[in-house]
Amino acid sequence: MTTTIAPTRETVDAAARVAAARRRVSVADTVSQTMAMAWRALKKMRRNPEQFFDVAMQPILFTAMFAYVFGGAIAGDVESYLPLMIPGILAQTVLTTCMATGTQLREDMEKGVFDRFKSLPIARIAPLAGPMVADLSRYTIAATLTFSMGLVMGYRPGGGAGGVLAAILLAIFTGWSLAWIFTWIGTIARSAQAVQGFSMMILFPLTFLSNAFVPVESLPGWLAAFVRINPVSHLVTAARDLANHATVSGEVAWTIVAGLAVIAIFAPLSVRSYKRHL
Repeated sequence: MTTTIAPTRETVDAAARVAAARRRVSVADTVSQTMAMAWRALKKMRRNPEQFFDVAMQPILFTAMFAYVFGGAIAGDVESYLPLMIPGILAQTVLTTCMATGTQLREDMEKGVFDRFKSLPIARIAPLAGPMVADLSRYTIAATLTFSMGLVMGYRPGGGAGGVLAAILLAIFTGWSLAWIFTWIGTIARSAQAVQGFSMMILFPLTFLSNAFVPVESLPGWLAAFVRINPVSHLVTAARDLANHATVSGEVAWTIVAGLAVIAIFAPLSVRSYKRHL
């Protein structure tokens, strides 16, 4: 026989106070709570430096590997290939880095950390947005190392420091916006391994079936048609326009609009899915 324990008045009153406090969370409180969660994530990164391994090593390895393997075949020599490749590596590195957001979120949820958060009178979006704000540091490191490695290998961006900085900021914004997709996946997947698997299925086709490493003109017609509408191709083209020519083209505007659209769609979906776990 199963015995059901009725909630006490104190339990009901406590739950009501938490719910009322959540309803009273202001925009300023939400920002403050998000930054507190970001600081928590940064401290976690500091105590687990292996989280920076992919961020630190991937730009260096991929830049050297793709330059020396494909440079002669595609552009004739490595130096001529770098203006085409470095913005592509920039997009690939930042997008791959943002994939870890959903995986780490799922790991926290599996460990029960979010069981504590649900009892706190805080904005529901703060535990989700906080780690993503902290991840901006990871995107910045990855993007900076990509261009630094390119400079070491002989890349000389025609857009100057301003164009390179603009390309880095655009890539960071795009990575941050796409991270909301992986955050949503993290709230619906059953394990961190599942999040990683789904993320790979999304990112690898988008990255390698783009204009990141080869000119679109060299591809078969059916594949070129997909590459031209691939969002990653727009990011890569925008980064090339900024870094190589200091040109703010229509691709830059398209990339920003697409990023804002992703945030508008997947941020609410992530919060709604997160609430179902509370």
